[in-house]
Order: sequence, then C-alpha cells, then structure tokens
Amino acid sequence: MTVDYKAIAKDYADKYMEDLFTYLRYETVSAQGREIPETANFVRDTIIEAGGESEILGDLGGHPVVYGYFKAGANGNSDKTLLFYNHYDVQPEDPIDEWKTNPFEPTVVDGKIVARGVSDNKANFMSRIVAVKAIQDTEGGLPCNVKFFVEGEEEIGSPNIDKYLETYADKFSADACIWESGSKDSEERMVISAGVKGIAYFEASVVSADIDIHSSQAAVIDNGAWRLVHALATLRDADNNITVDGFKEMRTEPTDVEKESVAAFPYNEAATIDTYGLKHPLITDGLDYSAQEALILYPTMTISGLLSGYTGQGTKTVLPRKAMAKIDVRLVPGYEPKTVYDVLRKHFDNHGFKDVDLELLTGVKPFRTDISDPFTEQVINSAKEVYGEENVILELNSAGTGPMYGFGKYLNVPILGAGTSWVESGAHAPNENIRVEDYYQGVEHIIQLLHTFSKK
Repeated sequence: MTVDYKAIAKDYADKYMEDLFTYLRYETVSAQGREIPETANFVRDTIIEAGGESEILGDLGGHPVVYGYFKAGANGNSDKTLLFYNHYDVQPEDPIDEWKTNPFEPTVVDGKIVARGVSDNKANFMSRIVAVKAIQDTEGGLPCNVKFFVEGEEEIGSPNIDKYLETYADKFSADACIWESGSKDSEERMVISAGVKGIAYFEASVVSADIDIHSSQAAVIDNGAWRLVHALATLRDADNNITVDGFKEMRTEPTDVEKESVAAFPYNEAATIDTYGLKHPLITDGLDYSAQEALILYPTMTISGLLSGYTGQGTKTVLPRKAMAKIDVRLVPGYEPKTVYDVLRKHFDNHGFKDVDLELLTGVKPFRTDISDPFTEQVINSAKEVYGEENVILELNSAGTGPMYGFGKYLNVPILGAGTSWVESGAHAPNENIRVEDYYQGVEHIIQLLHTFSKK
C-alpha cells in the first residue's frame, strides 16, 4: 500500500498552523535582545509537546541553544541519527513603514504567510517538527533518531556557537545534518545547498579633525569623508575587480568535481534583474568568470553602509571630521576572517591610509560538504519525490553565510540545506513571506527524507 505523504503533510501542517503563528509572534530580534528567553522556552516546549526530549543550554554565554532529541520508533533504525540545525532569532523589522502588515502578526495574503522570520528561519523549524509529529502519529514511531540544534544568535554572526558545538559534541553527535534553509529559484526548482560562504565584516573609520569645519576651508583642508572614500576606492576598480594586494591569492582552487557542479548549476540573469528591480548590469558582465562562478566560487568585497557629515533636509556647508563605512567580505575556501583583516590592514597602510581605523566586527569561516557523500544523493532523491525529477538542483554552496564550519569541524557530518522559502521570500526585508503550498511541500520533504535516510 502506497502512503500518501502529500496528504498527510498538508493535514498536519494545517492542524498545527497556529503553532507556527504563535512562534512568529515572538519578537526574537537577537541584535536587540528582544524576547530571547521566551522564544527559547517556546522552542523547548514545542519539542517536548511533540514527544521529544529537550533542554536549554545557556552555560557558555550568549543567547541559549535549545537541544532536542527524538528516539527512533520500535521498528525504526536506531543506529541512524539525523540532526536539524535551526535558529530562533530574526532580523530587526526596520524599515517598519515598508511593511504592509504587522511584521510580528502573521498574516495570510494571497496564499503567502507574511511575517518577520517566517522565511528565515521559523517556518523551517516548524516544518520539521510537524513532519516528526505526522510520522509518529501515523506510523507509531520515527524511522530513525532525530536531533535538533536551535540557536538564538545566527542573525548576529553566531559568535558563541562553536563553544557549544565543542563542549556538547557528544550530545549533538549525528550521522548527517540538514541545515536551516532552502529555497525555490525563479524557475520553481528546489535548490539544495551543500555549503555556505564565510564572512568577514568590518567597520572602517577616519577622523580628520577635532571638530567639523566650515566648508569654505575645503580650499585647503581635507575631511574624513573624502579620506574614507579614497581609501575605499582602492579596494575595487571601476570594472569591479578586487584590487587588494594578496587577496586573490588566498583562494583555494576548486576541484574538477566542484567546477563541474558549478558549470551545471542554472542561473537566470533576467530573473535576478527582475526580482530585485536592478538599475545596472550585473558586475560579472565585466569580469572573466560567470555569475554562477561568482556566486559560488569567488569572494566578494562590498560596501554595506556609509555614514558621514550632514544628511538632513536642506543644506549645511560643512567639512565632516568623521566618516565610517561597513565592509562586507564573503569568503570561500582558503579565506579566514583574521587573514582577510591582515591583508586589508596592510593594503590600506601601503596605499597611504594608515589613519583609516579597521575593526573586524564578525567573522565566519566558509564550509563545503563533500558532495560525493551518500547523504547528498539521499537528500536529492527524497526531494525529487516531492518536487519532481527535473525540479531539484544541487548548489555547491550558497552565496550566503551561516555557522556551518563548526558543525563540520566538531561533529564531522555532511550538511545539506533544504527548506520552505522561494525566490521572493524577502528574508531580512519588509514583507518577508513564504507560500503556504511551499510549507506543505517542506513538511512532505522531511517526511520523505527521514524514511530515505533511515534505510540501512
């Protein structure tokens, strides 16, 4: 008899939809420390109510980590354990005036659930819990052991996660890990990611005088804004080539298998331009590698913010004494945050900008799973059962960042990402959303995966 996992997934997703909505109402903004204990308690209680064991681990500093464990059923394979990584924290809701609904009151609009954190990452956690509930109720037990690692600092760079992974490596030990996220692309294909880029995020600043100065003195006096603009301009040329001495040389050359994977990965340039309303061509138009290669195999050098001088209404003629910029560098294998700092510091010094202060605010190392691991095929095949044979693609690593490196180092597990988002989910943006139908499919995929993974 064939089991209708699709119908079961929809039934249970609807049955426990209010639990998802309750979770989304928690204003768990980690950067501001809002409702952290309350949300961690909710995650723990949700796991316990689903029949699992759970505890809050907060002894190593930072926002607490929630541990969850579900034992394989009597007819399951107790020798196999699948770990799920999620985070319960979210980004700030700013700019609030661009939201069409209350960001912390989940609202269904045109078949989409709109709320801060629904895409990144609360719906993914709940889809996994719902899948566990569904299997337990309909089959009398799980086909394998299931564990959860749910943290509360991902949106601020997971500064304490490696301490928890190292200290509690035995508690979180598993055979494989499903990452927090996954998304459908512009062609409605589910993208399974096997890694993440790292990040080195900096603040660069200049102080050029003790006070702001009347702009008539620009005839003879430099100012902080110009100093910083000139310094930043040495990092990348007009053709978007990174020009930092010693930077490109750190990159580890990808293997032939990795190159083949990237070459086979589809990329829709027109969809990218349309989705974001881009006003300029892609920067890869002038580079000697493709957009696919840029997103997966190459680092970035990006200015994420600039602040200096008078920016209010009307005019104020002033030479600003201070200027500050945020610099976002995405990392691929071969790069580490500290070595990137060293290279940038040396670069500024050698170009006459020793007065530019540079601070590394956060750093996360990159990670890639060996895609020849059997777990890759298990995840891909289970996804094809849900999304269709031609609608699942493998991504060597995502263009984004997460604390995957520590899971590989301390738990030594293959890691792949799959989830409930779509190309217009708008994670970190106003009106963040997922489609209800994608949520149903996300639950169904986890049900399929647990059965596929558990086979001996």
